[in-house]
Parts: sequence; structure tokens; C-alpha cells
Amino acid sequence: MSMQPPHRPLSPHLQIYKPQITSVLSITHRITGIGLSVGMFFLFYWLGAIATNAEAYGIALSFFKSWLGQVILILCLFGFYYHLANGIRHLAWDMGYGFSLKVVTITGWLVMGAAILMTLITIII
Repeated sequence: MSMQPPHRPLSPHLQIYKPQITSVLSITHRITGIGLSVGMFFLFYWLGAIATNAEAYGIALSFFKSWLGQVILILCLFGFYYHLANGIRHLAWDMGYGFSLKVVTITGWLVMGAAILMTLITIII
């Protein structure tokens, strides 16, 4: 009797299933969580520059005014607002609301719309 495990096919993955709003939002939630963690280093850099001296703050400010700094800030803003909106959605789920397929789809699109809208409003203001 062989002790080797039988050769079974792997369960279907991203190549098999077409993307659905729930899977896209789940992956996006994980990506934005990682992005916010990385973004914390930029926050710490900025706070450290403020605490150091005016010259260090000027250098940090010039970085955040550059195109790269602006892109980083916008991505961090979107990640924050997306995480906030999706977190509220998850709180509703924790209370037992919003599990029907129709409501899950609607709230998923609302999360994306709210994150984009709040990001744009913050940029404009």
C-alpha cells in the first residue's frame, strides 16, 4: 500500500471563476490594507520631519508636493476611505444585515462609489 497522497486536481482558482463584485471587493480590501500599512511609513516620515526642524519639514513638504508624493497621498486617501466604507459594510454583516445577493451587490457598488467620491471631495477641498 502506497503512502503517497492520491493525485487530485486542485480546487478552481482565479483562472476558472469569473470575477464577481464580492471577490473583487475582498481582494481590494486586502490590497488597501497592505497599502495603508505601507502608507504609515510616509506618515511617520512626515511627522519625523515636523519634529526635526524646518529644513527637514521643507524637504518632506517638497516630496509630498511632487507628482510621486501626490500619487502616494491619493492612493492612501482612497485606501483609507475604501477601508472605512467596507468596514461599515462588514459591521452591518456582523449584525446580520445585508446577506441577500441583491443587497451584497448594491452595497458593494456603494462602497466603491463612496470611496471614490470621498477621495475626490478630499482632493478638491
